[in-house]
Formats: sequence, C-alpha cells, structure tokens
Amino acid sequence: MRYIVLLLVAYPLFSQTLQELIDYALKRSVLIKQAEVQKELSYLRHKESKISRYGEINLVGDLTHYNIERTLAPLNPSAISGGTPVTTSKDILSVGVAYGVPLFTGYAQKAEVQMNEISKKMSQIKFELTKEQLIYNIRSLYLAILSQKELLSAQESYVKALEKLTKRISYEVKIGKKAKIDLLKSKSDLQAARTTSKNLISNINTTKAALASLVGKRIDKPQEIEITVKKPNFQADEIFDRISTLSKVKIEDMQLLKSDKQIVKSRSQKYPQITLNSYLGKNYGKDLRTDDIDDETLWQVGVGLKYNLLDFGKRDINIQKAKIAKIQSSLKRERILLDLKKDLTKALNSLDKTYFEYEGNLARLELTKKSEEIEGVRYESEAATLNDLLLAKAKHRLAKAKVIKSKYDYQNSIYYLNYLLEKGVKE
Repeated sequence: MRYIVLLLVAYPLFSQTLQELIDYALKRSVLIKQAEVQKELSYLRHKESKISRYGEINLVGDLTHYNIERTLAPLNPSAISGGTPVTTSKDILSVGVAYGVPLFTGYAQKAEVQMNEISKKMSQIKFELTKEQLIYNIRSLYLAILSQKELLSAQESYVKALEKLTKRISYEVKIGKKAKIDLLKSKSDLQAARTTSKNLISNINTTKAALASLVGKRIDKPQEIEITVKKPNFQADEIFDRISTLSKVKIEDMQLLKSDKQIVKSRSQKYPQITLNSYLGKNYGKDLRTDDIDDETLWQVGVGLKYNLLDFGKRDINIQKAKIAKIQSSLKRERILLDLKKDLTKALNSLDKTYFEYEGNLARLELTKKSEEIEGVRYESEAATLNDLLLAKAKHRLAKAKVIKSKYDYQNSIYYLNYLLEKGVKE
C-alpha cells in the first residue's frame, strides 16, 4: 500500500504541462538556437560595416635580394651634392606600419552600414516570429496528443461495452435464446473496435515523437488542459485594420527600405573613390663598402583617386538590377498582405465552424445516447435486431468522437489565430 501511495504522489512529477514544454523549447530547441545564431551573425555584420569606416592599420615587412646593389632610401639632390656616403646593399629588409582609410566611396559605405542595420532589426523580428511558429507547432501537436488520448479512452469504453455485449450474446447463444449470427456480428464489430484502438495508440506515439523532436526532450505524460468552448467574439474589421502592424509585414517594409539603400550603393560606382594611404617604417641593409648594418627611416602620406571613365554599361546594369530587386520586394509585400488576409479569414471562419460543430455534435451526442439506450431495451425484448443495437452504439461512439475532435479543433483554431496575430509569445 505504501508503494502505491508513493507512486500516486510521484505521478505529477512525470507529467508535463504545455507551458513547461514551451518554456523548455524556447531555451533549448534547435530552431531557436539556429535563429539566435542568425541574429548574432547580423549583429556582427552591422558592427563590421561600422568598423570598416575607420580603415586598417597593418604591420608590413619584406626581405628582398637584388641582383645589383640598392640604396636604403631614395636619393635626393642634397644627399648627392653633400658628399655623404650612401649606404648600398643587395639584401634589404623593410619593416613598417601602413594605414589606409577610404575618404569617399560615393556613399557606398554609409549605405552598407544602413543596410546591415536594417538586417539586424529584421533578424530580431525573425527571431520573434520563429518563437511564434515554434509555440504554435508545440500547441498544435500537444492538442493532437490530448485529442487522440481522449478518443482512445472513448474507444476503449466502446470496446468494453462490445466485449460485455459479446459475452452476453455468447451465453444467450448457448442457451438457445439468440442466433449464432448475432454472435458473429458482435465479434466482428469488437475486432474492428480493437483495431481502431491500436491505430489510435500508434498515432499517439507518432505524434509524441514529432513533439519530442520539436521540443528537444522526451514526451511522457502530457497533462490535460482546460478547454472552454464559447461563441467567438473577434471583430474581423478590427483584425484586418491592424495587418500592416504585424511583424511579417514589417519585415517586408524593412526589405523595401533595404532595397532603396542597395540602389544608393549601386549608384556609388559612378562617383570617384578617394582613399588615404600612409606608411612609417625602416629599411635595413648591410653596407657593401663598410660591411656594417645601416638603416633608413621612411614615411609617406598620400591621397589616391580612382574614377572609372568607362565600364561599357556595367554600373548601369547593377543599378537596374537593384531597382528590379526593389520591385520584387514591393510585390512580395503585396503578396504577404494578401496571404495574411486569406489566412486570417480562414482562421476566423474555422473558429466559427468548429464552435458550431461542437454545439451540434454535443446535441447529437445526447440524442445518440438515448437512441442507444432505447435500442438496448428493444433488443433485450426482441423488438429490434442486433444490427439496430450495433448501429446505435456505433452512432453514439461516432458522435462522442466528433465532440472530442471539434472541441480540440476549436482550441487549435484559437491557437492558430493567435499565431497569425503574433500573440502566442505574449500569452
């Protein structure tokens, strides 16, 4: 008895609530980790583009052997006329620091920074949408498991009822009260009911495996959730009015803005490119006359200009490609809006449909229950055939299954609507 009590106390420890699975998945799911990596990459790209505006400082060096002797530094007229000995060597080592920075890129650098900043914001929104998608998928699979478990429970009750009926008919056949054909019919329906139970068990295990893959942990005993079916009161006009504020649309708005920046970046090729380059270093060499190591300090600062006079239309093509990309982004935004309106309309209609189906199935369940009871009495009094009784039982079982299915379909429709409206994370 003590072990039974301990088992009953420990039972909740092995059960899993829907919210627990969602919380676990939001921290450990592979999908979330992938989205986090993408978000981090976009942050780094934005940071990289900002840093690139400051140029680069490089340590440079080389060791060169010449076939004829060279001076360590370029000669100037004063050095030649002064009669100062000039160091010459065939092996010269150069070590120094070089700094280069773009001064003007035709606004390409600025556009690149702005594009990466937009991408960073888009990655954050996509990360939130990934969470919305994950939460909805977990909820949908969780509901499917609960629905199938409840259907299995109802089916097992139906099997037990058929077993009881078959046992009673078997006894009545032995005493000659019922025909053997009734027993065969009852056994046939019993076998079909058992097969349905096995199929439901298989479906539950398959759905559990799918949910476990999504969450990242084994699913043991999902807890029941309270479902209250009530008439929907969503206002379609209010929902459609706020479509443009949804993150899925905001991403496309940002993509349009990014396309504008890409056009600016493409046009930058028509401007001159100006860069600043500087160098400070030393040249080392062994003087061929004195056999001593000597050195010379060198530094230089220069501004370089590059302007493409003719590229046979390549820049114009790149600009046109950027403009076409913007048109594609605009068309995609329109398609996203239309798809959202379609999906929201479908979700609202599905919600209404599942509500009315539940109400209708609930009423039908009461009627089939009474019908089954009446047919049972009629069969006992031989006023009805076994077919009538089995049919009444099957209709009652079917009505019960439809009530269960429509109840969970109703809840899933709410989850789907909240997913479209991006309310899943906030719930």
